[in-house]
Amino acid sequence: MNRYPLISKLKTAKDYNEVFTLVKKSAESSLSLHRAGLTLILAEIPNHIGAYHVAGSNIIVINRTILHAMKTLAQSKDEFNSFIFSILAHEYLHTFGYYDETQVHKLVAQICKQNFGPEHPTMQFATKELFTLYPKLQNLGPGKTDNTTFEIINNFDRSSMS
Repeated sequence: MNRYPLISKLKTAKDYNEVFTLVKKSAESSLSLHRAGLTLILAEIPNHIGAYHVAGSNIIVINRTILHAMKTLAQSKDEFNSFIFSILAHEYLHTFGYYDETQVHKLVAQICKQNFGPEHPTMQFATKELFTLYPKLQNLGPGKTDNTTFEIINNFDRSSMS
């Protein structure tokens, strides 16, 4: 029996919703946390911000520039999905009111280790700075603050809809 059954599911996840479903399962399994009804937005934001949660809302925003760069830099779908998992897990924890970044980083690492094992790529993203793992991201420059160009991801958090 596979000790980490979510590894194969993450590797084959086809979209943000499938990765997020694994985030929710992992957070519930590791920390007994669950909430529904979240919205994912991709937007042009300053590149020193990978993603953020709008406090008091159901919105998670991911930096579209970094996201597109990671699609190119990641050497496999598994690596890219692991990146998405770690970002969504981090922001998902913020939706529960965890705002201390040190605590959130530790909790994401705990979730990744318990659900994927200590050697899985999710652990790299959970425990290391993205710009250290991918120095080429520094070439992206400061980024934009275009609040008018964004994309709402359809069918995100589908598992919470009945």
